[in-house]
Amino acid sequence: MNFWYSNSKIAYLLLPFSWLFGLVSVVRRWLFQQNILKSYRAPVPVVVVGNLSVGGNGKTPVTIWLVEQLQQRGLKCGVISRGYGSKSEVYPRLVKVGDDPIQSGDEPLLIAQRTGVPVCISPNRQQAIELLLRQFPCDVIISDDGLQHYKLQRDIEIVVMDAERGLGNGFLLPAGALRESAERLNSVDFVISNGAENQYSDAVMHLVPHYAINLVTKEKRELTTFKQVSAIAGIGNPQRFFSMLQGLNIELISTRAFQDHQAYNAELFSQFDKEQPLFMTEKDAVKCGQFAQQNWWYVPVEAHISGQKATALLEQIITKTKG
Repeated sequence: MNFWYSNSKIAYLLLPFSWLFGLVSVVRRWLFQQNILKSYRAPVPVVVVGNLSVGGNGKTPVTIWLVEQLQQRGLKCGVISRGYGSKSEVYPRLVKVGDDPIQSGDEPLLIAQRTGVPVCISPNRQQAIELLLRQFPCDVIISDDGLQHYKLQRDIEIVVMDAERGLGNGFLLPAGALRESAERLNSVDFVISNGAENQYSDAVMHLVPHYAINLVTKEKRELTTFKQVSAIAGIGNPQRFFSMLQGLNIELISTRAFQDHQAYNAELFSQFDKEQPLFMTEKDAVKCGQFAQQNWWYVPVEAHISGQKATALLEQIITKTKG
């Protein structure tokens, strides 16, 4: 919603609904804090990677980075996700690298393919954790999203923010993009801003692309070898992907932004020149393999998050696993 990031009159008309949304959110969280509403405590530490606002903020790259960093330090990780957009016939569902993304969801499948760790999806996070731990010896569970899922107790909370869009107009849904007020940031353990530093950030994440991979042949090519391409993106903030390519001095002949978690079919790509390279995100690519063309390429990105506070965060998680 464009008016979420401006002082639109529409936002002010919706403010009464935002006040009601905020009241319900505060009361609900208080009920869990007072143990009036019951929550689940996992037998291993749980790290939640979530957002304060709706829309793409870069949560999945942070989850992948966190898994890789903890693996390098000798920890066995498992990942749980609600599996937004998945149409599995059964939940909880263990995600396999060869799964149909319609069944597993695009982001859980991407995490499983990139990291090789066990991933389980279910709207019921307790059931997802219990299935993971029955089959895999995990030292720590990372929840991809779920900051507002207070039925699940957590040991560490990480919030990911888009540095460009920030907190938008500062209003709660539906007048703004926020699920909880900005004051919620004072109670989380770590804030990562995607793209640049802001007043809230403990660390900055830069998403670094190095090469493109052909969806059909699996050929890798340096991005510097591409001069003109078309591009599509079905992520929370498609313009971020297009701007990244332009920042690499790649001319975009045509672009198309799809909805986040878009379900793709071949007809949606009929407008693009088959002689022109077509770029997409890795998240898009996991859903396009069945009908990919020879000129389709995806661009994986690597999250770079560094600094003393990032190191301290990893040490804090390791300490939690030692009891």
